[in-house]
Amino acid sequence: MEGSNWPASPVSCAEGNSGVTRNCALGSVGEAGTMLLVVGIVCVALVVFTLKYVFSSSGPNPFEKDTREPLKKMVHDRKEKNKVLKQGFLASRVPENLDAVIIGSGIGGLGLGVLLAKVGKKVLVLEQHDRAGGCCHTFTEKGFEFDVGIHYIGDLQEHKPFRCMLDSMTNGQLQWEPLENPFDQVVLGPPENRRRYPIYSGRTRFPEELKKCFPGEEKAIDEYLRLVKKVGRGIWLLAMLKICPVPLAKFLVYTGLAQRLSFFFKMAPRSLTEVVNELTENKDLRAVFTYIFGTYGNMPKDSSFAMHSLLVTHYLNGAWYPKGGASEIAYHMIPIIEKAGGAVLVRAPVNRILFNDANEAYGVSVMKGQEEIHIRAPIVISNAGIFNTYQKLLPKELQAMPAIQKQTSMMKNGDGGLSVFVGLNGTKEELGLKADNYWIFAESNFDELVEKYYNAKREEAANNVPLLFVASPSAKDSTWEERSPGKSTVSLVSFANYKWFEEWKDDKVTNRAPDYKELKQTFIDSILEVVLDVFPKITRDKVEFIDAGTPITNTHYIGAPKGEIYGADHGLARFSPELNATVRPQTPLKNLYLTGQDVFVCGFAGALAGALTCGSVILNRNLHLDAIALAKKIRFTNVKLKEE
Repeated sequence: MEGSNWPASPVSCAEGNSGVTRNCALGSVGEAGTMLLVVGIVCVALVVFTLKYVFSSSGPNPFEKDTREPLKKMVHDRKEKNKVLKQGFLASRVPENLDAVIIGSGIGGLGLGVLLAKVGKKVLVLEQHDRAGGCCHTFTEKGFEFDVGIHYIGDLQEHKPFRCMLDSMTNGQLQWEPLENPFDQVVLGPPENRRRYPIYSGRTRFPEELKKCFPGEEKAIDEYLRLVKKVGRGIWLLAMLKICPVPLAKFLVYTGLAQRLSFFFKMAPRSLTEVVNELTENKDLRAVFTYIFGTYGNMPKDSSFAMHSLLVTHYLNGAWYPKGGASEIAYHMIPIIEKAGGAVLVRAPVNRILFNDANEAYGVSVMKGQEEIHIRAPIVISNAGIFNTYQKLLPKELQAMPAIQKQTSMMKNGDGGLSVFVGLNGTKEELGLKADNYWIFAESNFDELVEKYYNAKREEAANNVPLLFVASPSAKDSTWEERSPGKSTVSLVSFANYKWFEEWKDDKVTNRAPDYKELKQTFIDSILEVVLDVFPKITRDKVEFIDAGTPITNTHYIGAPKGEIYGADHGLARFSPELNATVRPQTPLKNLYLTGQDVFVCGFAGALAGALTCGSVILNRNLHLDAIALAKKIRFTNVKLKEE
């Protein structure tokens, strides 16, 4: 501009001189370099802050000491065990000056109760059923004991963190027995064209045995194993998103760093079907790669490859069953809670969480007959699941809070579970039963089979159950023959649409309508036909007891809103970084926390991870790392002892 007082420059950008173009480009490079430098500094600061937060802990450590004690003699007398597992609720049994109250005695609640008790907290665990344990409980019918949810647990090698954690949480009294190897048998196809594929544990044996079954598919098998291992190693970020400060969690999510930092989240949006179909054209191998989808309840096309990888790696080194049955878990945890002054009380249905005018939780209300009893505690923790907690236990005005609505809108109910319990005359040898599991499918096209099943009318579905998990708890437990000589049990698990049974949900559980019983019997008969065919030594005359639990049975006994056995749905949406940063132990309401499988992932190990995550927040330290540190300490001590 003429007559301007701007400082002189060789040329202006508007003049189009080539030299000017060069100067502008250099300026752009300088700006880009500055921007990269700023981003680099931010990322370094983020990493430093993250590491400082993750690795620094200020609260008490429940895993500070190795608390294992010499093994005591196992108790098999049911009446003696019930003195621990069936302590009925009375107002007089509620401890004074509680530090926390936990709703639900499933492993997510009971486990957290133990963690808090180990640092001196006085905790009350309340269970609506008549016995403690949630899906870890057992029941007895006509002299047969059945477990309801513990069929096999992985990752329990000596001195591994998960094993050391469980040993610590039961003071070394809970014993585990390894399953057979192969631990799973995948059975595909109808009787006239049935194919069986054994699944072996062992990081080298697993792929080696698969390659024997599928010659020419070595590359696909190796790549599958590489992917599931790499995904499994990325699970650390899921835990971190739930325990780190909310601003940091949001930063990791909305910048896309979560997917960059963790292969788990990178693969989370990809379906199991999509990934496996890229690896091989062999339909049976695809089925073997995906068969374990039944342990979280979504058909492969709706399952996250990330979730599936966690299950595969969980069993890669073997599978175990609790010696003495599933009730041993709660039986050895409850005394630790009691020793710290707490209690675990059953027949204690919590009907609402209590809040003050500032919307801070300060206790719960328990219905004892027609009487409402208020129990005060500075911390309220729910293991009842996100939907029960937010939609049933909160006042209406708090249910309507945008933050609460956001969380419930991000999740949905899982599929309903269907269980059949069979009591048999005969030993495991006489009946051909082993300490393993059978996964039986009508064919290898899982997505098509399951979708057709769920969309069918209930009578048609009852006659054509496409997938079935079969296990014998009695064959897995070395104490069984001593407790029930000459008897055996088989547990069968599948899925069923809650809507098929919904019309009878309000009937009395022990006396539902005849048409309900008829439908249930149809399921039982068709499922039994499959079992008799696959296990030829089991004949009808050996069946002394048989009954089934439907989705509405699950609603009654374990409080599952839609009869689900794995909590909230584990489909693709469940594993987005945003959901995992949003649904965390801290709720939008002060003093109210969530624990269990809805906080982390489903199953025994997943619910315990939820307990560790919630405990990390409450105690202000990373309990996941503490469990790892305990395992290292025990391993080091054992090495020194051997050297000496």
